[in-house]
Amino acid sequence: MKKLLHSKLFFYLLFFVPIAVMAQGTVTGTVTEADGQTPLPGANIVVKGTTNGTISDFDGNFSIEVKSFPATLVVSTVGYETKEVSVSSATNIIITMAEGVALQEVVLIGSRNPSRTAIDTPVPVDIIDVTELTSAGPQVNLNQMLNYVAPSFTSNTQTISDGTDHIDPASLRGLGPDQVLVLINGKRRHNSSLVNVNGTFGRGSVGTDLNAIPTAAIQRIEVLRDGAAAQYGSDAIAGVINIVLKETTNELSVNVTSGAHFTKNANDQTGGVDGETVNVSTNFGLKLGEKGGYINFTGDFDFRNYYSRMKEWEGTVFNLYNTVERFANNDGYDLSLLLDDNVDDVINYANQAGINLNGATTKPELQDILGADNTMQELSARGLTRSDFNMRVGQSEIRGGRFFANMAIPLDDAGTELYSFAGISSRNGNSAGFYRLPNQSRTYTPAYINGFLPEINSTITDKSVSVGIKGMVNDWNVDFSNTYGKNEFLYTIGNTFNASLQKASPTVFDAGGFNFMQNTVNLDISQFFDDIFDGLNVAFGAEYRLENYQIVAGEEASWGQYTQEGELIVLPSQNPAVDFFGSARPGGSQVFPGFSPKNELSRGRNSIAGYIDLEADLTDAFLVSFATRFENYSDFGSTTNFKLATRIKAAENFNIRAALNTGFRAPSLHQLYFNSTSTIFQDGIPVEVGTFANDSRAAKLLGIPELKQETSKSVSLGFTAKMPDANLEFTVDGYFVAIDDRVVYTGQFRGPGTGSELDNLLSQANASAASFFANAINTESKGLDVVITHKTPIGTNGRLKSDLSATLSKTQQVGPIKASQVLVNAGLVDTYFPEDSRIYLEAAVPRTKINLTNSYSSGKWVVFLRNVFFGEVSEATSTVANQQVYGSKVVTDLSFGYKASESLTFTVGANNLFDIYPDRTIEANRSGGRFDWSRRSQQFGIGGRFLFARMSFKL
Repeated sequence: MKKLLHSKLFFYLLFFVPIAVMAQGTVTGTVTEADGQTPLPGANIVVKGTTNGTISDFDGNFSIEVKSFPATLVVSTVGYETKEVSVSSATNIIITMAEGVALQEVVLIGSRNPSRTAIDTPVPVDIIDVTELTSAGPQVNLNQMLNYVAPSFTSNTQTISDGTDHIDPASLRGLGPDQVLVLINGKRRHNSSLVNVNGTFGRGSVGTDLNAIPTAAIQRIEVLRDGAAAQYGSDAIAGVINIVLKETTNELSVNVTSGAHFTKNANDQTGGVDGETVNVSTNFGLKLGEKGGYINFTGDFDFRNYYSRMKEWEGTVFNLYNTVERFANNDGYDLSLLLDDNVDDVINYANQAGINLNGATTKPELQDILGADNTMQELSARGLTRSDFNMRVGQSEIRGGRFFANMAIPLDDAGTELYSFAGISSRNGNSAGFYRLPNQSRTYTPAYINGFLPEINSTITDKSVSVGIKGMVNDWNVDFSNTYGKNEFLYTIGNTFNASLQKASPTVFDAGGFNFMQNTVNLDISQFFDDIFDGLNVAFGAEYRLENYQIVAGEEASWGQYTQEGELIVLPSQNPAVDFFGSARPGGSQVFPGFSPKNELSRGRNSIAGYIDLEADLTDAFLVSFATRFENYSDFGSTTNFKLATRIKAAENFNIRAALNTGFRAPSLHQLYFNSTSTIFQDGIPVEVGTFANDSRAAKLLGIPELKQETSKSVSLGFTAKMPDANLEFTVDGYFVAIDDRVVYTGQFRGPGTGSELDNLLSQANASAASFFANAINTESKGLDVVITHKTPIGTNGRLKSDLSATLSKTQQVGPIKASQVLVNAGLVDTYFPEDSRIYLEAAVPRTKINLTNSYSSGKWVVFLRNVFFGEVSEATSTVANQQVYGSKVVTDLSFGYKASESLTFTVGANNLFDIYPDRTIEANRSGGRFDWSRRSQQFGIGGRFLFARMSFKL
């Protein structure tokens, strides 16, 4: 097509030059904002089909030479919709720009007024242009993209944390991942089926899997940084993230991004390149009918290789018994026979190995001798190094694809519209746990003579579809919709072993998994009365939500513990298989025991809600907003919450705003019913922890009550300001949030070891300790959010846009731990809410983040520079002396984009350009050299410098 156009242009110039010269002229004009009065500086004006362009000055004025008429001027600037203007002769024109994705964008959340913009809302709302970020930014997944652009948002890739390695927990204002509500096109998004129970920020919570949504499908993201339970219901204590999907048509866009970590600590700190990634995304839209209908499709695929940042294992690896095994194995001896009371054979091979047994002839006597460390000699004899026993300390491997569609079909000329959006995603993840060393009783050395690194493989499937119809009924806007979503998380555990099954054990296990389904029906009705006060918006509606949570059992070998004879243990009187020295061998697939039939369940609930939302401009300068919501859960009863907000226009360009609201969060079905056994490392020590539901017998023995809802009260106060002459805009907002009866994941309770009922329950669960979900504490959060935006022209064609945003926050436990009298009497209050849980809550993610982003465009070049300040965090450990503070750091991103043509752009750049790492851990937190950087407390990850290249193509 372009060749054809170029050919026509050449023909035109060749034969009609005199006419073209006669028709050329100068077009002058002024670019203004939507009001037609306020000049808009820094706008790009280009003659379509040419590289001839200019930029508007501080008064919005411009002048451009046009070589032939008629012509089309393309006018664009960051934060406004691109506009095409036809001109037939040299003239003076006024071009008004419709507001786009900037601070002035009309928002869909926080206010149901159809014309409210972010600068005049009574609560803070950030508008994030995802299109700009996907072209210039290094990040390709949504969690990491938001982590670097929105200071109030926190999400980091986790390591050595089971399923949480594959779904990154995310939060707003430092509150829990389950206290943030996610919407797509204003409709509630379902949660993940994974509950975070390992050692990460957000432990015990359930979040939303944002990475199931392809970034190429997103036009913009609206982040409401204020409590909104009275408007949107449970989960909105911290705020709301609304993802607005693309509606573009007749345009094909393709993005191919490839990158890797080029860092001094790549490949287990030997240097070089690792963690390679590839992402391919495509977006295309079609018009439907002649009334503005559309359907927009997005598909993407990505691959992310794992990386590791562990230098080498520094602890013991082999003992003298392993030396005996090596000699027996070299002799062709079946090592499993050494375990069958063949003491004579052990003595024989010990003598061959030159081990001085000092006359030992019994197992107890041999244990004292053969249990001695012999690591250095065995490493040398086997041709191994300590690095061969490393774990993968870093990001997991991920391979996945996503497909989304967004559609609207007008049904008549009155604005009635049928709409729908749907998505499906599938991801396969691979991560690894702690290395099972050959000198450990849980390692069955006849199968893995040098030990093994067990792997957790996940299959994560996400499906969603929303269908609705909206239109006018007697001057009322009516929107009726149904939204369905389901997330499934299944485990396959590989390169592992059920040690209690001994040589009969498989090495790959179907460990089962879980899924979560949510279906929401909404009816929303609203009308704007422009003749009441200075404008009154009335909105009300109802919601019915149905939820279901399921745990699916794995195969028997994945969860069972067996006797020496290979029988499944079903009674406390049965004894498990033991190693040569008599130590019990654990059951289940190591690194992640599967879900048993006792864990299997299907639980559901429903809720019904109604709300009223009123917003009035009492005068041109005084806005008042009030919302209240009644909600009834089938398992929690009723709650009513409210929100009162106001905005005062103190001056032409200065607004004061404030809000007061109450909220609640019903415990998720996951927190109510999740139960399993898993290996959790507490200060480097492996503990088989059984998670028991709150209605279980184990919970009753400890006096732990059944869960109830969290409740909150919050207040925010701030101001917005514009300085048109300086092209500056400010928003400053302070907030305070108090949450009562916050749900946490407890520490590990152990039985007395006397054959008590609790001991028996733990034994039946194949666990040595028990944990629960409990309303254990009250918390308070307070902070300050600041956003400053500046736009300015530079030179004749240049434009610089700068954004400075910052969050300063603090969350802390207040009041006593709400332990039962049984726990108080037993001195177990600190186990109910231990020190490491307090750190996860208060200081495991940065409470201060500052982001300075500069985007400069000039002609064919785009330069993107971003610096992010990540505040300090503390090590999440129950040992107070080891609660190391990791200092603040600044991470720099830089990219250069080159527009080779109107349709083709190349971008190269870096995340963490200067290869910055967090502070290294002290010796007490290194776990024998496993963790040179904290795995519990995350600032910005431990990947180091990431370089990328991107090709963007549009037709």
